[in-house]
Amino acid sequence: MALMTGEQYVESMRKLNLEVYMFGEKIENPVDHPILRPSLNSVKMTYDLAQIPEHEALMTVTLPDGRKINRFNNIHMSTDDLRNKVKMQRLCGQKTAACFQRCVGMDAFNAQYSTTYDIDQKYGTHYHENFKKYLHYIQETDFTVDGAMTDPKGDRSLAPHAQADPDLYLRVVERRDDGVVVCGAKAHQTGIINSQEVIVMPTIAMGPDDKDYAISFAVPTDAEGIFMIIGRQSCDTRKLEGSQIDVGNSEFGGVEALTVFDHVFVPNDRIFLNGETEFAGVLVERFAGYHRQSYGGCKVGVGDVLIGAAAVAADYNGAAKASHVKDKLIEMTHLNETLYCCGIACSAEGQPTESGNYLIDLLLANVCKQNVTRFPYEIARLAEDIAGGLMVTAPSEKDLKDPKIGPVVEKYLKGISTVSTENRLRILRLIENLTLGTAAVGYRTESMHGAGSPQAQRIMIARQGNLAKKKKLAKAIAKIEE
Repeated sequence: MALMTGEQYVESMRKLNLEVYMFGEKIENPVDHPILRPSLNSVKMTYDLAQIPEHEALMTVTLPDGRKINRFNNIHMSTDDLRNKVKMQRLCGQKTAACFQRCVGMDAFNAQYSTTYDIDQKYGTHYHENFKKYLHYIQETDFTVDGAMTDPKGDRSLAPHAQADPDLYLRVVERRDDGVVVCGAKAHQTGIINSQEVIVMPTIAMGPDDKDYAISFAVPTDAEGIFMIIGRQSCDTRKLEGSQIDVGNSEFGGVEALTVFDHVFVPNDRIFLNGETEFAGVLVERFAGYHRQSYGGCKVGVGDVLIGAAAVAADYNGAAKASHVKDKLIEMTHLNETLYCCGIACSAEGQPTESGNYLIDLLLANVCKQNVTRFPYEIARLAEDIAGGLMVTAPSEKDLKDPKIGPVVEKYLKGISTVSTENRLRILRLIENLTLGTAAVGYRTESMHGAGSPQAQRIMIARQGNLAKKKKLAKAIAKIEE
């Protein structure tokens, strides 16, 4: 098949037998549930865009063997590939104003590609061939793959093997001739309910005693023993009310799940790391680097929408010509484009690995993500400033449409005379959605903790910043001899 349409993707998800729980109940039809469907629509957009001629060059890649695939299933073989990845993510963010979820699989693919090669070179294993076979399968089916790295972790001061509950890091509990059996969980899994497959990776560097935890593999998301518990989001039950205005973004969204692996069997040809503990940290570092690069695209695209919404709100409020409003929109644009610069820079400075695929500049990728932990918060603050208090005090859509009180709402909540009160409320609810509502999960808190919390980037910046070289430069200029 190579390229699915959006509708084909949706139908493929209907065929899965996912075990999903939310609000204490099993969800029999995750595809059409009103809380979950917007997140599926966000993934669907990545398929729809690949079918549009205007976006085909960005959304697809033609491989050397002539196959055309979705860029989300590509192995980056040049700095052009790395840059186009960021540009593609910005486009998807612009079209959904939400998390479109496929970047985590793409980042896992590229981390696995080079790491499995390196393991094979040292140990004579067959992980790289396993992975290439798996990747070919994903490219042919055009499946969406979730990259699962984050374990619950339990007591952060203890190594995986030293936890009071051994399942707080995912581990091998049985080794068989034909594969392994694993138990544990992966937390904060954005998009896993919209994925046909999941790649599991360790979450931290490990020592020799953590051998059973140094495991990486791929399985279908409806494999026996996997079940998912959907996380709560601010304002999530508004989607059950049948309102379009109040949800802010009625078509697109994202959801996260705690994903449990209860004695899940993994066949040998789906294993990419199995006990080689010294490579757990390598895999984590490379995946984190790719994923931190990703934030220089996806969050920028969503930022474009938020900046636009703030500008529209200023228009509707009659405040667009105020100098302080203009200055705030300039500042929002400056911050957003700075994030994009970092994403492009770490891509342009990428270098080939021994396996042949390209790795971003890890220092610049970590700088990119460090900025993402800050700038979206300031962009959101400025958007709220421009929007005004009505963003959070406006009556509901039912009030606006009520025969008796609707005309009152229309009269007193009107901005400029040429714009309807309904349109004014629509743009304010979109800003609320992005800064405080369901989309704030992806735009704010995920910006802080996704792909590693701020301190993780600071550790990598300290490690890769080459302070010793900078000291030598300063001593040379100062004519210091030691």
